[in-house]
Amino acid sequence: MGWSLEIIWTGLDSFVHGDFRLMGFTNLWMFFIYGSAVILEPLHDLISEWRWPLRGLVWLAAIWGIEYLSGLFLLKLLGVYPWKYTDPLAINGLITLSFAPVWFAGGLLFERVHRKLDAFVVLTNRYTER
Repeated sequence: MGWSLEIIWTGLDSFVHGDFRLMGFTNLWMFFIYGSAVILEPLHDLISEWRWPLRGLVWLAAIWGIEYLSGLFLLKLLGVYPWKYTDPLAINGLITLSFAPVWFAGGLLFERVHRKLDAFVVLTNRYTER
């Protein structure tokens, strides 16, 4: 889901900048980075009863942490930036504070998807156990 949203996001960014081809992009490293979100499932279970503003801040911090650490790891491994933020709110080119609303809302969106998938699995298991 994250991989697809990144392609849509970058495609819309090209539109905003006058490129009507809507060229979206990502890289194969992002497949593994987005896939690592599976480690966040226990965190979701832990904070699920918290109020949404606090949960959004937790997701914001978690996403920035993963983005920064994975970007730093790939920078050290490859010797090039896997992505590079250049706006005035960028930190070492690896994260940008300007994305705070995006990651805040994104974390809450991913929670909803997670709950739907959990409900689907429970429902599916209920029918396959018969």
